[in-house]
Amino acid sequence: MIPFDEWLRPGMGVWWSQAAAEPRPLVDRLLEQAPGLGPLRLFTGLSWNDQLAHSISPADMMVSYGGLGALRELGATDQLDVVPCHYSALPRMFAEHRLPCDAGLLQVAPPDRDGMCSLGIGVDYMADAIEHTSLLFAEINRQMPVVPGSPRVPLSRFTATIETDRPLQEEDRRPAGDLDRAIAGHIATLIDDGDTIQVGIGSTGAAVFDALSGHKDLGIHTGMVTDGVLRLIEKGVVTGARKQIDVGMAVAGTALGSAELYERISELPVSFRPTSYTHTPPVLSRLSSLVAVNFAIEVDLTGQVGAEMSRGTYLGAVGGQVDFARAAALTGKRSIVALRSTMRGQSSIKFALDEGVVTTARADVDCVVTEHGVAHLRGQPLAERRRRLIDVAAPEFRDALARAVQSATG
Repeated sequence: MIPFDEWLRPGMGVWWSQAAAEPRPLVDRLLEQAPGLGPLRLFTGLSWNDQLAHSISPADMMVSYGGLGALRELGATDQLDVVPCHYSALPRMFAEHRLPCDAGLLQVAPPDRDGMCSLGIGVDYMADAIEHTSLLFAEINRQMPVVPGSPRVPLSRFTATIETDRPLQEEDRRPAGDLDRAIAGHIATLIDDGDTIQVGIGSTGAAVFDALSGHKDLGIHTGMVTDGVLRLIEKGVVTGARKQIDVGMAVAGTALGSAELYERISELPVSFRPTSYTHTPPVLSRLSSLVAVNFAIEVDLTGQVGAEMSRGTYLGAVGGQVDFARAAALTGKRSIVALRSTMRGQSSIKFALDEGVVTTARADVDCVVTEHGVAHLRGQPLAERRRRLIDVAAPEFRDALARAVQSATG
């Protein structure tokens, strides 16, 4: 067991890798020792550690960009501080020590002959945070793939390590349904051969990849590579041949999917890069063929997007939505926001956002897609935007939306 008390002191900040790269054994050991170390400030992103809410010390505070996965339960205990931020801002916030970065916990591949450990699929914000973190602890997992081109860390850079041989965490995703496929079908009509795409994760995102199986020479520049990308590479749909940069390569920060994806990732034309590359405006502005596909909880009749609140609870997780949407709308090809037309028996297209939080500004949204069709908003004044958005709302709510507009505008 790593004796964290030899290095950590009260008030220090500790971050760790997220999603499939989460170093669960290290995190569990840290939490076991935390009551004698704290208070600590902790940071991670997406976590499936279902013990977090029960194991975290009452004196400690978790900080994150969103209440994702197991972190959502922490929010109910008031031990989660969500920082509203764009994903592209994470590198700078680590550099300025606004996020916890006295120590970092990583999952890496075994060292090569030169003593270098590949970050494998866990590049993302971790690669940027490493530069500003003095104490690094590593889980050296024999099953972490060695991905060509992924950043490497010298074994000597780690303060302490443990060795494991365990499968990477697989994605637990709801299968795509009829509504997901209907939405994806409309989105596919907005993507042309040769476009470079960014697609949000989840069941609808998976359906989008399935709907693109007839396209040619698509490129990928996104936050996470999923099984959908694997399938399109296998079919020869994703080639990256027409990308303006990183020609022939799919670019992402991390991977999230099945055991098959992790087993084959080192053979695929995929380059894992830090957030300071995947989400930064100077890089995205070079992708003139960029089509961003993001998802929302609610959209108002002017095109404003709400994606941070759920049932009155602030979850954050702005993620890369605004980074990619703005780049696609301004210097790329098209910014798409998709959502189901109803949620919990209410219209998701609303006269005004119920939750009152605007995630993506209406000026950064070119198209809104529901299962009922596509509302093309680029270049349209407010009155026409309202008409087009009502047309893609659930039919049973269209009259009420039109009356709300009439009442407000006279």
